[in-house]
Amino acid sequence: MKPIVIGVMPQDQIRKRMIAIAKGEYKPRPSEPKIWFTSMRSVAEVLSDQNRALLKVIRETNPDSVAVLARTTGRQPSNLSRTLKTMSRYGLVDLRKEKSHIRPVVKATDFRILATA
Repeated sequence: MKPIVIGVMPQDQIRKRMIAIAKGEYKPRPSEPKIWFTSMRSVAEVLSDQNRALLKVIRETNPDSVAVLARTTGRQPSNLSRTLKTMSRYGLVDLRKEKSHIRPVVKATDFRILATA
């Protein structure tokens, strides 16, 4: 699986960058981050040891649903669902709706973090 590049910079700089891209004034290179965080603390929370272990379990077991994943990991479904939704917002996990359940699918387990000063 190809590593996901994660960028860290202040919110105002992220906003300026997005506006420049929207106006056509700036074209991001393919090697630039696709996922942005406003602080290293945010990165650390989303990519905590526990969450990275969860990504590994999802990748290795390919669970059919969040309920199956909850049983596999021993976590409460509501807590697990919150974590997965957060990871989904950052593009780390896809939550695919299938019939009457949601199946988590990992998009990456390797990360490269670039931070600006």
